[in-house]
Amino acid sequence: MTEKALLWQRSFACEDAACVEVCVTPEGVMVRSSTAPDGLVLHFTTAAWKAFLAEATSGQFDPPTC
Repeated sequence: MTEKALLWQRSFACEDAACVEVCVTPEGVMVRSSTAPDGLVLHFTTAAWKAFLAEATSGQFDPPTC
């Protein structure tokens, strides 16, 4: 798959364009910084991405309350 064929998506809640972008492919999920699109790209398997999303939506990564 060529770089031009990739569809990178950013959250609609991203107001200042300094967000992460996600690209879903048949091989898995890629994540990059919107401020450095030619920089580092993280690759995740679909299973790892789904596990991350499940933990994030469950509050696993929320800061502790005092």
